[in-house]
Amino acid sequence: MQVAIFGLGNVLMGDDALGPHVIAHLTAGYEFPPEVEIEDLGTPGLDMHPHLAGHDVLILVDVVKSQGDAGELKLYNKEEILKHLPGPRVSPHDPGVKEALLGLQFAGTDPNEVLLVGVIPHNTCDLEVGLSPEVQAAIPGAIAAVINELDRLRLAATSRQPAQEPDIWWEKETS
Repeated sequence: MQVAIFGLGNVLMGDDALGPHVIAHLTAGYEFPPEVEIEDLGTPGLDMHPHLAGHDVLILVDVVKSQGDAGELKLYNKEEILKHLPGPRVSPHDPGVKEALLGLQFAGTDPNEVLLVGVIPHNTCDLEVGLSPEVQAAIPGAIAAVINELDRLRLAATSRQPAQEPDIWWEKETS
């Protein structure tokens, strides 16, 4: 079984950086079995297909447009993601997940399972570096959702001892 954990998001657009943050925390705090690929994809847009192809299970981490409060964790499976047709892409933030999954489905190469670990953002419209306090507070829950899914798949991640400091390179000051 090939599993991919992908973080999605633009590190320069406030809360849109959730995916890269979660990936940085996961790689700093855990070691993963060889069947698990983990990567920050950034903002692949409509060219997401090659990244998603070839995996039995996808775990995606991103901010989501949904009813609820900023920082609220939302989990969506493949059927829930594909329940409605894709809408118009109105911003570069729209990562094209539905379009990519539908394309892979049409080609007969779609993953068996998909879990979207989403968090409702406070702000993804302004050019700024750093997460809002609400989304920052949601990181442990997002990490737990990913680890729980791996446990369910019997591909347990092991905690690093000692844990490393996450490399949040985009928030570091340069001199």
